[in-house]
Amino acid sequence: MESWATVTDAPVPAPRPAAGDPQTPGAHDRSVTTAQPPQCPTRTRLYQQGRMTAEGFPAEEISDRLASAPDAVVWLDLHEPNEADLGIVVQEFGLHPLAVEDAIQDEQRPKLDRYPTHLFANMYAVAFDAESADLSATEISAFVTPRALITVRKSAFDVDALQDRWDASPELASGGVGFLVHGLLDAVVDGQYDVSEQLDDTLDDLEDQVFVPRRDAGTDIRRRAFELRRVVLQLRRLVAPMREVVERVLRNTGEHHLAHDFLTPYYEDVHDHVLRAAETVENARDRIASILESEQNIQGQQLNEVTKKLAAWAAIIAVPTAVTGYYGQNVPYPGFDQHWGWITSTAVIVILSAGLWLLLRRRNWL
Repeated sequence: MESWATVTDAPVPAPRPAAGDPQTPGAHDRSVTTAQPPQCPTRTRLYQQGRMTAEGFPAEEISDRLASAPDAVVWLDLHEPNEADLGIVVQEFGLHPLAVEDAIQDEQRPKLDRYPTHLFANMYAVAFDAESADLSATEISAFVTPRALITVRKSAFDVDALQDRWDASPELASGGVGFLVHGLLDAVVDGQYDVSEQLDDTLDDLEDQVFVPRRDAGTDIRRRAFELRRVVLQLRRLVAPMREVVERVLRNTGEHHLAHDFLTPYYEDVHDHVLRAAETVENARDRIASILESEQNIQGQQLNEVTKKLAAWAAIIAVPTAVTGYYGQNVPYPGFDQHWGWITSTAVIVILSAGLWLLLRRRNWL
């Protein structure tokens, strides 16, 4: 038996507005992730179709923004995060626990590791103060996924300069994550190359000082050379492994291929800079060794000259001393057998000895 809806002539009730103030937003919807948003300082950018479309948005929006734009890539920067701060990106991008551990711990060596879902790179941005011979290094870790570059800074780094570098090459933005990684590598390697050139100029000045006539015994040059040698050793540990990092980026294929055809020349340029920086640092070690050896030879020659002059004066003085000593000559002098004569002769001895000491001191013989 079929049933039919009953039609009545009763009036339809008017719609009622929902409870609450329409100007006041409601409660937030439940998030798709249980990870807490990072509490450390963050920076974000979203690139789509070769241009930047968003900047400065919260890290917890990354998932929604990538889901709404399948061709978009994102950059997330974390400053001094802890393991909890990385939780949201670990869940979103499937980061390997070993890579996360390396990103948290300090003083990791420069390297590029490959994991099933991403690449992990570690590198150092450097700065050099020639006056104090102080080398400062900022450790930077990076997770590279097909759709994101996540940088982890463990100390101060000029992120604005990195963003300016990206903004200066908008024609490369269509390279996606490869474009972002190139900008990061280019900034780090160029900084290392500039420091190596600055160190090379400092060694030029030090080499010029080696042969400049001076009154001191060369202590400042030797101290300066040892200070610069310490800087060279520190810089070598940071620069030399970068050759392998850039080469592995160039060799990567498949899902983690970053150096696309139109980006390959730019990565090759970065590779050329890192090779030149490494060669300059290696040459600096040899130059410092040559400076120390030259300084030692110069000091030896000066010592020989001083010894020869002192020996000549000793020979001249030895002749009258030997003659008078052999004959036992005691010539009376003014004030002989007088008390004031003894005081006078003693004062003459002290004055002449002091004058001779000052003369030898001024010539750096003492």
